[in-house]
Amino acid sequence: MSLVELIALADERGLAASGLACLDRCVPLLGGDDDDVLRPLWTSLVDGEAWGERVEKAWADLGEPGDSDADVGSTSGASPDDQAAFLVRRMLATVPLESSVDALRVWADACSVAALRIHELLDIAADGTSSVEARREGRTDGMSPLVAAELRRQIAILELLADRGAGGLRLVLGQSTEGRRVLRAVVSRRARGRA
Repeated sequence: MSLVELIALADERGLAASGLACLDRCVPLLGGDDDDVLRPLWTSLVDGEAWGERVEKAWADLGEPGDSDADVGSTSGASPDDQAAFLVRRMLATVPLESSVDALRVWADACSVAALRIHELLDIAADGTSSVEARREGRTDGMSPLVAAELRRQIAILELLADRGAGGLRLVLGQSTEGRRVLRAVVSRRARGRA
C-alpha cells in the first residue's frame, strides 16, 4: 500500500504516532539537543492520558505557536534550512489538542508531507523536480537517498502500528530515533559545509 493509503486506513493511535514520529525526527532543526522533549507525548500514546496537556507542555518547551515563524505565511526566498525549520515549527504548532481521528488524520497527513519536504530540502542529492505527493502515492523512481529513507520510515511506522497496535510503539520510537540521528548528521554536515 502507498503511504497515502496507509494514512487513510490508520486508527487514532496510528495517526498520532505517525505525525508525532515525523515531528520527533525533525526536532533537531529547532536547535537544542533534548531528544526527550516529546517523550511525554509518546507516553500519552501508551497510557491514553493527558494528550492535550502534554501537547501544551511541548509547545512551552519548544516555543509556543505564534512565538516563532510557525505562523509566517510564506517562505519564498528563504534558505533551505530556514524553510525546513519553518515546516517543523508548523508541524509543532498544528498538533491537535483533541486526539480525535479526524483532527489527527489531517495533522498526520500534513506532517508526512512536511517531513518528506524537509528531507528533500536538506538532501544535496535531491533534484527538486519530483513531487512529494507523487512519492507518497507510490511513484518513487529517481528518488534521492534521504527522501527515500524518510518515505520508507513513514511506511514502516504505519505498517508496524497496523500489525501490532500499541505493542509496536517501542519499535516505532526506535525508527524515529534512528531517523532523528540521520537528520541531525545531515544538519551538522551542512553546517560544516557552510563554515
